Amino acid sequence: MAKPNGMSKSEIIQCAKECLVEKGIENFTLRAVAEKAGVTQGTIYYHFRTKEQLFIDLVQDICDNSWQEISQTRENVIEQALDSAKSRCSYDSFFHKLFLSLVASSFNNEEIRRKLGEMMRNENKALSEILSSLWVESPIKGVSFETWGILFNAIVDGLALQALLQKDFPIEKTYEEFEHFIKELSTFKGKEDN
Repeated sequence: MAKPNGMSKSEIIQCAKECLVEKGIENFTLRAVAEKAGVTQGTIYYHFRTKEQLFIDLVQDICDNSWQEISQTRENVIEQALDSAKSRCSYDSFFHKLFLSLVASSFNNEEIRRKLGEMMRNENKALSEILSSLWVESPIKGVSFETWGILFNAIVDGLALQALLQKDFPIEKTYEEFEHFIKELSTFKGKEDN
């Protein structure tokens, strides 16, 4: 199949994000994305065979952009990572609605499951690398940097889930205390040695 004239995959992803925000997940279709982008449905199908594939690429794009922003700075990297996570944590978070919708559909779709698993492994690895660059060694003996990355990623995803389900979830307070927790962990080793 020849590549149709029109927009690039990244331009369509941007239009899809805008369409998702405007229409919500429930009313999001490939036809709506085509209309938003001003291209034919054939152009959308050329780049994305299914709506689920477009969802996966949307989540991947958001994650990649977030990690790229975080990796460009070495100062206050924990604060930036937490601010990035907090910015997507809300009762109306389209990112987490999308992500959790994909998780649910992955139970019956091995390709989605594989791609989401790969994204999570990459996030865990990135978090582990950030922590290993900040800490000389693990603040708790017997807990590896790899496990810290997995735990922090699970905490962030768990907070997002709670925020999606509770309109009055205390996002600001929780993230403030989560940041305090991480800073205390960072100084824990020094206290242990004294």
